[in-house]
Amino acid sequence: MDYFLVSFFLIQYVRSSLQTATSLPEWDRKLLIGRYTSIALLVTYYVTDTPDWFSWLWHLFMIIVLLILLTKDEFLQMKSVSQSVVPFVVISIINDVVDLVAPKFHDQYHDFLDIAVAFAFILCFVIWFYARKQQKVLLKEREDRLREELASKAQKESLEYLVAERTMELTAQKEELQKAIEDLKSTQNQLIQSEKMASLGELTAGIAHEIQNPLNFVNNFSEVSVELCQELEEEVDKTSIADEDKDYIKGIIADLSQNQQKITHHGKRADSIVKGMLQHSRASSGEKEMVEINALADEYMRLAYHGLRAKDKEFNAALVTDFDPTIGKVLVMPQDLGRVFLNLFTNAFYAVAEKKRLLTEAGKLDDYRPEVKVSTKMFAGKLYIRVSDNGTGMPDHVKAKIFQPFFTTKPTGQGTGLGLSMSYDIITSGHNGTLDVETIPGQKTEFKITIPVA
Repeated sequence: MDYFLVSFFLIQYVRSSLQTATSLPEWDRKLLIGRYTSIALLVTYYVTDTPDWFSWLWHLFMIIVLLILLTKDEFLQMKSVSQSVVPFVVISIINDVVDLVAPKFHDQYHDFLDIAVAFAFILCFVIWFYARKQQKVLLKEREDRLREELASKAQKESLEYLVAERTMELTAQKEELQKAIEDLKSTQNQLIQSEKMASLGELTAGIAHEIQNPLNFVNNFSEVSVELCQELEEEVDKTSIADEDKDYIKGIIADLSQNQQKITHHGKRADSIVKGMLQHSRASSGEKEMVEINALADEYMRLAYHGLRAKDKEFNAALVTDFDPTIGKVLVMPQDLGRVFLNLFTNAFYAVAEKKRLLTEAGKLDDYRPEVKVSTKMFAGKLYIRVSDNGTGMPDHVKAKIFQPFFTTKPTGQGTGLGLSMSYDIITSGHNGTLDVETIPGQKTEFKITIPVA
């Protein structure tokens, strides 16, 4: 019975302590065989009429178990527990050897030998008890240490997350500040450019004003010269020279008269341009005047076109007009509406020129033909003006900001970002109308002006 308890509990203790079912599955199967062998030996001992040598089977079984537990590295942790069984096994074997070799001596000292066996048996369980208790303490310490490590790891991860989050915030703030600085620099450059353009506008107004006087002389004298040519032709008819000479002189006079008429025509054209420049450079009076809308739109369309042509001689675009001839004169503020036309046409010509440049660089120009179109229509007491182009178009995020002050998609120095915002104010506030835009990226853009008229 003692052997069974020792072997059974030793095997169970090893399996429980080392968790062999998961850590050492191969040895766990062997330990289970040992446990079942121990049970089988016990059952055989009590059920059958066992001979005296049957106890030696227990000795052999215990020696094999101890050799395995003491010699295998897998059970190194259980060495002290296994060694505690050795005294019990040794004393039990000595007891049986004495009984076999010197039975009289064994009978005489039987009580002492049984006490030694009992003491060794109790010693096994005492050592196991303390070992188990110590193991629980170590396990608890290990769990506490693991818990502290997990808590430390969680705290470390939390700190790392906070540091990463703060770093991201600082990075975002840095990027925002950098963008704000860049926007300020861009705005500063635009203001400088705007100031330069304002100064240039004043200079242009002065030059246009100075040109107007000699231009008036050219126009007046060209008209007078036409009249003089007519009078000269009448005087030639009165002379008595040969008809052939008269025809020759009349031909020269006709050519001269035709040249003077051309001078008059182009002089008036130049005078119209100069007046437009002066009107554009002057501050708006805020008063409305009756103006030929079709003529005003056509005039500023050509001004914008030739302004771009002055910068780029190779640029060409088709100027398409679709005017409603029934409109006639409309009550508007001509200087302000002229600024709107000039801004819209300038942007349209820039868009088609930029698209042509991009297609040329990509080698996909093919049959692209830059085109800017303006159309007018009067309907139900409202004036509808459309300015469209087949240029680069605008993406949605640009379209959403197109009327904001200082917003521009042009390179620094080529746009102030004030033209469209000013145009929007002129149409909506100055004329109680609407200014909208429709665009398809890469294909076209159309600005729609709607003005109520009396």
